Amino acid sequence: MQQFNVVISGFDHYEGIDINPSAEVSTTLASRGVAGAPEGADIQVTSVLLPLSFQNAWPKLHETIEAVHPDVVIATGLKTHAHSVALERCATNLIDASRPDVDNVQPRRTPIEPDGPAAYWTRLPLRAILHDFTEQNIPATLSSDAGTFVCNSLFYQLLHWNAQQARTLSGFLSFPKVGDGGLYGSGLSLGQMVAAAEDAVRATVGYAMQPFSDEIYADEI
Repeated sequence: MQQFNVVISGFDHYEGIDINPSAEVSTTLASRGVAGAPEGADIQVTSVLLPLSFQNAWPKLHETIEAVHPDVVIATGLKTHAHSVALERCATNLIDASRPDVDNVQPRRTPIEPDGPAAYWTRLPLRAILHDFTEQNIPATLSSDAGTFVCNSLFYQLLHWNAQQARTLSGFLSFPKVGDGGLYGSGLSLGQMVAAAEDAVRATVGYAMQPFSDEIYADEI
């Protein structure tokens, strides 16, 4: 049996949001575990809730990563205008906040890493994850825009770290607001979003068990 340590993060609070799927999904998966793991895999999930803070979100996630030494890191956030789960393809090296973060900080037109590349591609096998979502009838899209607020900043810093950690697969999922999950309703049900994160973990662990899985090729994202 091969053990896989997974870290899944969420943000602890969004102003004006009663039910925060980012927090609920990560804590639910850590408490109940991931069902239906790929054959031969033992998946251990650790959750961490982060402040919606440019300065403090990444240090807290990095602290958890250093403690757990994960094989997979999936960060999650909220995309209020979305109607499905967004599988984020890339993070850009830009902060351009249209509103202050929880620390009342509002950087404009600022690089996240002054010496970093313009963007990083995800290290999650998005096509495999999207295929599993389709099988489970979970509405999802591939997204090339994680915004320029704290979600994108965290995503970029995670991938900047991951660039030196070839063995780890990491990326970002954006959830819509919690709704009824119906065809004409807004958002998705919380159960659908928990199932989506569970699928993402299973698909990524399955990918990691394949030979040469250190490389995420263009046709995967």
